[in-house]
Amino acid sequence: AITFQKNYCPKDQIDRMGAVHGVYLKYVGLSALSLAGYTYMVGSGEGGDSGEQSMMFSHRMLALATSQIPMWRLASAAILGYSAILNGAIATMFQLKRGMSLVGKNRKTGQIPLWSYILYFPFHGPTYFYTYVHTKFGTHKVTSDGGETKRQTVPVASEVQPGWWVGGCYANELDRDWAGIIDLTVEFPERCIGRTESYLLIPTWDGVPADPAQLEEAATFAANARKRGAVIVHCAHGRGRSTTVMCAALVRAGLFQTWEEAFEKGIKPGRSVCKLNAKMRRALTEWQRDYVDAKKQI
Repeated sequence: AITFQKNYCPKDQIDRMGAVHGVYLKYVGLSALSLAGYTYMVGSGEGGDSGEQSMMFSHRMLALATSQIPMWRLASAAILGYSAILNGAIATMFQLKRGMSLVGKNRKTGQIPLWSYILYFPFHGPTYFYTYVHTKFGTHKVTSDGGETKRQTVPVASEVQPGWWVGGCYANELDRDWAGIIDLTVEFPERCIGRTESYLLIPTWDGVPADPAQLEEAATFAANARKRGAVIVHCAHGRGRSTTVMCAALVRAGLFQTWEEAFEKGIKPGRSVCKLNAKMRRALTEWQRDYVDAKKQI
């Protein structure tokens, strides 16, 4: 039986909390930095004397109205102000698990329309930059058979069980075909859409898991697709969201009895960077209770 106590051991509490709040703080940080930049641009005019530095809000608005601030500063302030509002709103939606459809990602093709990139550029730009750098230069510790530990670049995707792959949004670099793809991202277009027989999009914010019903939908999709060939489940980095779905998929396919077993024995050995935060573990526990254990009792 799965118990609450078993899931919340001190050993990995830091990893779970970090995975949740680290993502949330990324949006908060972008909003705060943008607000600071906006305040600086509006609050100090060209020349930077102490009188202008100490203007009150009403004086700043008057400066805007009378064009006392150069146009380049006004344009910069407008962009930074919009970025502060947008990323602050995304941070709020992250906490509320709402707004995943606002980016406009197509559920059939996995593509993001041009208008989204234009309208939400303060979100897309930093997200693409961070993920690219993290994917290309991120490393993890690897221990050889001889006990030697060294750091290696994290692969874009890993085969955690025969025919079962967990990865990030750059899994297209594997240059191969798939029987099924499960895409958990809101923020990236599907790059392998032309290389798969079937595609399922479950849009979630980074660090936020699919709910139990979505986990069941994804697990069933994956189990059926695996009968025809290899399946990949991916999010942005191939660490949390994709791991959550893969845990359910491996159980649904009959490879493991519980999601804990699937995670510890079926996924972690093949991709050590995979982690589950508290929300992900809670979603999996509810899924196991409602869609696996409940059916056994019937």
